[in-house]
Amino acid sequence: MIFDILTLFPGMFAAPLRESILGKAVERGLIQTRVHNIRDFAHDKHQVTDDRPFGGGDGMVMKPEPIVEALEFLGNIGPPPRIILLSPQGRLFNQRIARSLTQASRLILICGRYEGVDERVAEYFTDDQISIGDYVLTGGELAAMILVDAVSRLIPGVLGNCASTEEESFTKPLLEYPQYTRPQEFRGHRVPDILLSGHHEAINRWRRGQALLRTRQRRPDLFAQLHATPEDIDLLREIDGRPTEQP
Repeated sequence: MIFDILTLFPGMFAAPLRESILGKAVERGLIQTRVHNIRDFAHDKHQVTDDRPFGGGDGMVMKPEPIVEALEFLGNIGPPPRIILLSPQGRLFNQRIARSLTQASRLILICGRYEGVDERVAEYFTDDQISIGDYVLTGGELAAMILVDAVSRLIPGVLGNCASTEEESFTKPLLEYPQYTRPQEFRGHRVPDILLSGHHEAINRWRRGQALLRTRQRRPDLFAQLHATPEDIDLLREIDGRPTEQP
């Protein structure tokens, strides 16, 4: 997959796209990341990319011309892209959306700044708007990094163990069970005995129960979406000793 990123601050992407799993995926040709400076598409002497909002108000708004010219330029170099604006007004990003985006061969990510981009860019020149959460960032760059990371790791071959993405939190409406590693005891805290038993069926049952319990406690909104089986209900009854209604 190809990620084209439009930003006013291309230097922000230098390290994140070279490190860890993303860096290895780039080296192996599984993904391609290309960062483009929006200022390169501003033709005035000072490469101005923002202006005051019509109607008054605080802050500045990113001008449409440089962004649209960049999109038109990129449209001619590579497969047809899906164009995404990172915006607090977009739909809330989640694992389902990340998986759906892997179906595209190329994504163009527009990183907004200041008070946002001219609405005509959002309305007429993008395919989607995505927000990574109900909070405000100084720009869309960090949001773009998150999207690239979340989508890339779902591309076959990027992770060594393909099954690991199926067991992670949010793949289903269920948080992941707790994980432990060596040493068996750390500062008086032991790994649960069941994980040392070697009984894989019992371990899997414990993990399922812990995932159900953790989701119910920490993310009741996810738990409400879960189609619990009779076995799930029995597990929760065993854990907390009280009847549990099926979500």
